[in-house]
Amino acid sequence: MADPKGFLKYERELPKTRKPEERVKDYKEIYKDFSSKKTVHQAARCMDCGVPFCHNGCPLGNVIPEFNDAVYQEDWKLAFEILSSTNNFPEFTGRICPAPCEQACVLGINQPPVAIEHIEKTIAEVAFEKGYIRPQPPRIRSGKKVAVVGSGPAGLAAAAQLNKAGHTVTVFERNDKIGGLLRYGIPDFKLEKWVIERRVALMEAEGIRFRTNADVGNNIEPAELMEAYDALVLCGGATIPRDLPVPGRALDGVHFAMEFLEQNNRRVAQEMIPLSDLIHASDKNVLVIGGGDTGADCVGTSNRHKAHSVTQIELLSKPPSERDSFNWPNWPMILRTSSSHEEGCDRQWAILTKEFVGDEKGMLKAVKIVDIEWAKDKKTGRFSFQEISDTEREIPCELALLAIGFVHPQLEGMLEKLGIEVDERGNVKDDAYQTNLDKVFVAGDMRRGQSLVVWAIAEGREAARKVDEYLMDSSMLEARDMGMLELG
Repeated sequence: MADPKGFLKYERELPKTRKPEERVKDYKEIYKDFSSKKTVHQAARCMDCGVPFCHNGCPLGNVIPEFNDAVYQEDWKLAFEILSSTNNFPEFTGRICPAPCEQACVLGINQPPVAIEHIEKTIAEVAFEKGYIRPQPPRIRSGKKVAVVGSGPAGLAAAAQLNKAGHTVTVFERNDKIGGLLRYGIPDFKLEKWVIERRVALMEAEGIRFRTNADVGNNIEPAELMEAYDALVLCGGATIPRDLPVPGRALDGVHFAMEFLEQNNRRVAQEMIPLSDLIHASDKNVLVIGGGDTGADCVGTSNRHKAHSVTQIELLSKPPSERDSFNWPNWPMILRTSSSHEEGCDRQWAILTKEFVGDEKGMLKAVKIVDIEWAKDKKTGRFSFQEISDTEREIPCELALLAIGFVHPQLEGMLEKLGIEVDERGNVKDDAYQTNLDKVFVAGDMRRGQSLVVWAIAEGREAARKVDEYLMDSSMLEARDMGMLELG
């Protein structure tokens, strides 16, 4: 183990953030530099538990105590070798993963948990700096060709693993740049896009081919891919947003969160946006509907637009500030305050949106809301809510952003043309990542529904192993027992 008394010597410490009033002026990442010696101290806090529950918390099964020990020994090369054996993109997860591993950390039972996410990011950045991460094309090619549709984290992970196995991989992306939601859904202040460019360049040097503006099912016929490739891996994500069908939904000023975030990421990348399509929060009263990470991203972006006010509402009740002692090692439903909230936001819970109110020109001017109360049915055990009388009110609002999740992948186009079967939720049906078509596989949100980046990478890796087994009758790719995690 690292330092047997490390958790007694050192408190949890993370990099400081730039002041809110400073960082809202730009889209750079918000964290200040953090000395490597301090990171070594954070790694020393790892207790190398007899049963490391952090493994179960991590969908990738990262070998966390071992890379913590390597960091403590300042053997960064070994730390990277251990980390990269399970995680293709630690520079992504080290920045944007909600770190379920930390919530499962044994030290977290009665102390702040080990700073695993920060350590992971540091290992990745040191590895790039020292040249440990470099192109490693396969020595032998299998002669098999695989098409990966979608270049989000699931598609990139599948492509990286299949290329490692020696197959010739082409990634098809319908947008004009690679990255999926990493590029278009996550703001630059959380993930600057040079991080994606660096990784894509590395993958290209390893032999992976990328085709952009390639919308399979639209300007590329799926049948052509079926004929030209030995296997297809569908990683298109859950792209259909959940709507809010209340009166006034069609008013000018009501938008899905991803419309707002994608457009802003394109503006930051200096792409031209027609003025007629511009969604901007400047000087507006902004209402973000939905209390998750996407909603928080809308808050941070609106603050950078210099919104007049930003309010975020959530249908559910306000969660507790501390986890229940019986909750560990499961993911705790607690109040989380992001860096975006620190920059300015009025947060309200147990609020139901009743109506979007417009002016005579069809422009949004207010939103009608009401307080609700949740109660558990004694017979069924299910929760339901009732409106609280005399609490209905209007709040001024010129921009409303719907950040209430995604329902399923896009069915029109590729899935319909291929004849892919879907389940009752609209997700692609599969049997161990294989669809109803013999040579077509699926991974990520398209298979399991809206989830985390770390889950997408895990899905891409496991789907790649199934494809490799299909093509070669066996696989040299690392296996990950997902069964326990699916039940967890």
